[in-house]
Amino acid sequence: MTVLAERAAHAPARMTARQKLILVLLLGSQFMLAVDFSILNVALPVIGSGLGFALADLQWVATAFALAAAGFTLLAGRVADLFGRRRLFLAGMALLGISSLAGGLATSPGMLLIARVAQGLATAIVTPAGLSLLTTSFREGPLRERALGLNGALMSAGFTSGAILGGLLTELLSWRWAFFINVPVALAVLLAAPAVLAESRNDARPKMDVPGAITVTLGLLALVFGLTRAGEHGFADLLGLGALAAGLALLVAFWFVERRAAHPLVPVGVLARPSVKWGNLAGLLAFATETSLVFLLTLYLQKVLGYSALATGLAFGVLGIGTVLGGVIAPRVLSRLGNRGALLAGFAVQAGATASLGLLGASQGWIWLLLAATFIGGVGNMVAIVGFMVTATSGLPDSEQGLATGLATMTQQVGITMGIPVMSAIATAAMGTVLQGVIVAVLVNAALALAAAFIRPTR
Repeated sequence: MTVLAERAAHAPARMTARQKLILVLLLGSQFMLAVDFSILNVALPVIGSGLGFALADLQWVATAFALAAAGFTLLAGRVADLFGRRRLFLAGMALLGISSLAGGLATSPGMLLIARVAQGLATAIVTPAGLSLLTTSFREGPLRERALGLNGALMSAGFTSGAILGGLLTELLSWRWAFFINVPVALAVLLAAPAVLAESRNDARPKMDVPGAITVTLGLLALVFGLTRAGEHGFADLLGLGALAAGLALLVAFWFVERRAAHPLVPVGVLARPSVKWGNLAGLLAFATETSLVFLLTLYLQKVLGYSALATGLAFGVLGIGTVLGGVIAPRVLSRLGNRGALLAGFAVQAGATASLGLLGASQGWIWLLLAATFIGGVGNMVAIVGFMVTATSGLPDSEQGLATGLATMTQQVGITMGIPVMSAIATAAMGTVLQGVIVAVLVNAALALAAAFIRPTR
């Protein structure tokens, strides 16, 4: 090998101009979806008074979205594999734009909830389709790791930005702009995507696995509903327990259906792959711990330190900066430590930073510990999330990338949904005071992150 050839072989991979356009389009779409997930949280009281929601029913604005987003994502990912990832991506973006316009124009609680269900369904369609377009546009290796790192960073930044943006729009304009802001973005993506994105789908077109689709979708819907109900009423609530039991039973039934199906929705062999199985478990814990930590620290900031909703959102901007930094450095961590090492390092940093929050007290001066710990923990959490995404999509052909990203998206949505009710129940059980309950739940959260550090998936 000549010197020039050797240098070329070891030169860092570079993106083409087309790949950069694809990256900008897909990352912009995923960022918007992440913003959409959290943008209404601080606006809920204003929405309730504006549309006549009963206080007990306000949580359905978030729950309606989560049910559809988690329940249909696996099915949507597989449909994208079979019928065209770009086609599903565009259909989902159109639905997101229409449902956002309907939400902004809503005049009753029922209209708003229907719009939120449609937004959740659009998220279930766009997220796995967009991720599979991303993974099939970048070959497995450094370029894909870099793309997934940026995707993770922007998604996490979107969750944080959504809270800040929601507060600003609600105070300066109206809560309706939390919906309207999606419309021009969705329209821009719909106009640009056909020229930038090439269609991507499997050559074979097997029949849809209808029994598998029904059992997994109903199972996920029941599981998310049960977790949400438990977060509101405790894990002794009979309806919540019944929904959880039904969800688990349906998911077990789904496993047996897939073993016998001629063309399964999720081939059992894929689920049995160590990278898919253990990678998704790591992702479940990464999302469950970090999103529930934000919930716990929201209680601390507002109930203990007396911060306003907008000030609370701004305080979490430091966490957002940490996650962006984590997404930027994650590809380098992966290249040096590998998938296992990245998961171990990310979770270990997250666990240490979270455990330090057990020192929080009731005086205003403790805000500096919170800011430092959430920044460092955000870096670690995002390294773990990127490690999860790379692990869960590695070693699979392009024909199964929609399935892999659908599984990863489902893991993300279920993790986000389950973390808050579990930590809420722990905090409530330990709550002599709000501060005491938060501290106990934070330490449990840190213990879960530490346990996740010992997950060792293989590629």
